[in-house]
Amino acid sequence: MSNEAKPQVPAPSGSETGAPRRSRKWIWAAAAGGAITLALFVAALVYLLSPGAPTSRIRDVFIILLALEGLLIGAALLVLVVQIAVLINLLQNEVRPILDSTTQTVTVLQGTAEFLSRHVTEPVIKLNETVAALSSVVGALNLVRGRKRKPKKGE
Repeated sequence: MSNEAKPQVPAPSGSETGAPRRSRKWIWAAAAGGAITLALFVAALVYLLSPGAPTSRIRDVFIILLALEGLLIGAALLVLVVQIAVLINLLQNEVRPILDSTTQTVTVLQGTAEFLSRHVTEPVIKLNETVAALSSVVGALNLVRGRKRKPKKGE
């Protein structure tokens, strides 16, 4: 074992450990709210099933609550429509110009690639073909003429 000091790992900051605790608190709060709602629903059901309960008054209250819920859903739909309009505006005014610019850039790059292919790559390839053909002709001529053997060191 060496006497080297182990590198210190920094302790997590408060924001990193606080986030899971906050989410757990929300989960517990939602579970408690659900349990309370279920208990209230069971208590209301038991009360309504008992003889002599003023069901007409409770019915009226529930009708009013349903009307308020309908208003709330209507407001949520209105917010949804407004958000969709904002999204469409964003797509038309910000994303479309970016896409148009990208399309123009791709078109320019395509033209540049075609220009380079015609004026640089093709001539270089043709030059390489010519050099290869000439070298093979020169190689063939050397074989036909026959090479003079150079004497080796030991001969």
